Amino acid sequence: MKNKNKFKSFSITKLVIPFAMVSLLFTSCSEESVIELVPFNSISENVAFQTPALIDLSVTGMYNAAELGNYNGAGARGYIFGSAFIQQGDNRGEDVVNLAAFYQLTYTGTYDATSANNVYYWADGYRLINRTNIVIDGVTKAAADGVISQELANDYIGQAKFFRAITHNELLIHFARPLQDNNGANLGVPYREIPYTTPANIELGLAQGRNSVADCYTKILQDLDDAEELLYSKTKRAGAAQIERISKEAAIAYKTRVYLSMRRWDKVISEGVKLDGKYTMTANPDTPFASNNSNSESIFSIANGATNNPGVNGSLPSMYHPPIPAAANGRGLIAISPIIWRDPTWLSDDKRRAEGVMVITGNSAYYPNTKFTKKYKDAVNKTDAAPIIRYAEVALNMAEAYARTNDVVNGLARLNSVRNRSLANPGTQAYTAATFATNIDMLSAVLKERRIEFICEGRRWADISRLQSDPIFPIAGIPAKIANAGFATAAPALAAYALGSPYAGALGVDAFTYDNFKFIWPLPQLEVDANPTLRPQQNPGY
Repeated sequence: MKNKNKFKSFSITKLVIPFAMVSLLFTSCSEESVIELVPFNSISENVAFQTPALIDLSVTGMYNAAELGNYNGAGARGYIFGSAFIQQGDNRGEDVVNLAAFYQLTYTGTYDATSANNVYYWADGYRLINRTNIVIDGVTKAAADGVISQELANDYIGQAKFFRAITHNELLIHFARPLQDNNGANLGVPYREIPYTTPANIELGLAQGRNSVADCYTKILQDLDDAEELLYSKTKRAGAAQIERISKEAAIAYKTRVYLSMRRWDKVISEGVKLDGKYTMTANPDTPFASNNSNSESIFSIANGATNNPGVNGSLPSMYHPPIPAAANGRGLIAISPIIWRDPTWLSDDKRRAEGVMVITGNSAYYPNTKFTKKYKDAVNKTDAAPIIRYAEVALNMAEAYARTNDVVNGLARLNSVRNRSLANPGTQAYTAATFATNIDMLSAVLKERRIEFICEGRRWADISRLQSDPIFPIAGIPAKIANAGFATAAPALAAYALGSPYAGALGVDAFTYDNFKFIWPLPQLEVDANPTLRPQQNPGY
């Protein structure tokens, strides 16, 4: 593979098509270099799928689209899966502090239908979905014509279906109400399953409205089930590809996440046990980040390279790693919030607090005494992978499912498999059966452990959404947050981050109740202006 960035987007100016269908189509490419030709709907579909090498490049193009996006025509900003899903998922919650204007609209909930972050989340999400549908269609035909074997075609189609599923799922949790609201009858997102490469298909796309939330989940699971059936196991991939290419195990792992959102506890467990013996938690909590393309825990991550990454305005280390030292080249726009930093469940000697390893403390030159994550380490070359799912999440998904079904023994084992490696003294600090009077007490510990383990990995918003109206530990809307811009001087920051008691200081961003229309994002104005079917389906209030 000579160049990962083999595909570009094209705008279609001769057809009136929905905004999300603009700039979706492949250009053709030779096996040696990129050649910009006419839009895909004007050429033979065989061009991108006429040789095994070109087919592999077409599949690689999906990963490239997932990694980079085309934010506002400005090129790579990591939409959706190169970085943006982490940054947006964090800033919609209360466990980070936004320090600048960059994510302020997301952090404060002041977005509207023209806000760039949510507009291009939608646009780049559907660009990626269209690429997956082009690949599925093209690879299916190539296999039928004998260009590649059916076995290889199945693996390619499985990768495409996985991307299609997780992208729709990511859009669903931001643009739609959770499944438990109205039994999933509320509007979800349009679940797009055909390539928009011909005028006829574009007309079909224009006529398609939003699927219900329940229907979206049905289709997401069908795609993931298909992917599990079609994909190679990770053992058929070599080296970094075991993590950086989608595998059968990735489809299984992601299903535990989806079923958790659906409150299907039995299915979380039955999917999770399929991975027993296939992954192990690393001995050190930092290893999945320090060795992000070679470890026993990472199931699927989006690779970023020195010449192919979301850039200074999008990459994970740029946004999370502070400019300490200045040569580190980070911008440090997102900090850990005192709300979670001071939670007494997070023990003071936990290895996930280790200074210089997993945490960096601001100095006199930049946000003194403020705490930053060091999960993303390479702000110079921006090569940190974006973790889509780790085995730690599968374990905690299962721990929660066991706790909710009153299986304390198995729940405790899964919880401790994640937490114990971070303890200074597991012999005295580990949870035991005596720690919890009831399974409900253990469930509380699992939910808190998720916030600690996945800090600055973008998982908070998904939990906020799915825990609305939870019968045991409900979250009511969007929690209040530390003021935007945090603590710019040393003394208030020192006090705010001082361990010993829960944070009880000022909160500068008010909570949102669940019935506030801004709990979910609006469909982009450009989309509803261009799409007469989606226009009356805009989320209420926008």
